[in-house]
Amino acid sequence: MSPCPAPQDSDASTWPAEIVPIIRKAITVEYVSVSRRGLPVMVPVTPYIEDDHGTIDVSTGLTYPAKAERARRNPRVALLFSDPVGSGLQRPPVVLVQGLASVRDADLQANTDRYVRLTMSKLPAAFKGQPKFMLRGLGAYFARIWIEVTPTRILWWPSKALDTEPQEWVPSNAPAATSSDPAPGGHQPPPWLEPPREWRTVARDAIRRLEQRDLAWIGVDGPVAAPITGLAESHDGFKLTLGPHLPERPEGPATLTLHAHPASFTSQENHTFVGEIAWAEDSYVFRVERLLADVSLAGNTLTRSIGFLRKVRRLRPRLQEEAARRGQPVPTVRLPGDR
Repeated sequence: MSPCPAPQDSDASTWPAEIVPIIRKAITVEYVSVSRRGLPVMVPVTPYIEDDHGTIDVSTGLTYPAKAERARRNPRVALLFSDPVGSGLQRPPVVLVQGLASVRDADLQANTDRYVRLTMSKLPAAFKGQPKFMLRGLGAYFARIWIEVTPTRILWWPSKALDTEPQEWVPSNAPAATSSDPAPGGHQPPPWLEPPREWRTVARDAIRRLEQRDLAWIGVDGPVAAPITGLAESHDGFKLTLGPHLPERPEGPATLTLHAHPASFTSQENHTFVGEIAWAEDSYVFRVERLLADVSLAGNTLTRSIGFLRKVRRLRPRLQEEAARRGQPVPTVRLPGDR
């Protein structure tokens, strides 16, 4: 790996200049956290940078907090920037950030205000034309938990082929992420969506249509992820082609994610398979254990809108419960100009 001189502090102003644009402008990043039983769970989310934070931040809904609770138990997480669609950048590098997560849910109203402000600024097309009264009623979606990721190591490659040694950046002083907010009392809510019973049909269709393909596994210092350059169905999962200069050799519990979205981010399709990765003869083989539930929003505008509203309606009863578990009132959705 090619070393990059590292400054004393880890923040956006000191990270290597060539990687900051994709981190700042990417619409999606693969966020990897680790489950209780050591499985790296990878899902695409939207990343945000605010220069005064010095972290790369992602969020999850207050009504579906699993991504945050995994990070609260095990703060070692990873962010893979391998999807440039919608960033406006031509051939940006593939960037892997390994870091320490700090979970923020002690002020749900501030969290919600921040999410409304940032997401409407970054993804304006997703909300264009929506009546304000309807947006104000989407508390089950806009109420957020933030996950702030302090980078401890950054690797980057010129392309998804990973055909050159990555460049590497680490801060000269080991960064110390601030502690997460205290965990709420009571029990974490159960999953709110049922996963598909049969993964093969989904896999066959997704391989044909979805171009964004990534793999996550557990490395020496926590979760690791890399783009997949070749993918084919096998009798019990997938055969994978990966670039020759991986950060670490993939082995053991893993997840494989296929997803796609337009540049406007007015729709999205995501499928996450969990299982195990191993080398077999001449290729990597991913054995599928199951397919996780997904929150894809596909189809025409009407179909997407109906699907989204149905999901929000299903989550609405959880809003009061999750706010109460944190000893706080339900946050109000305040749009730009309301305050």
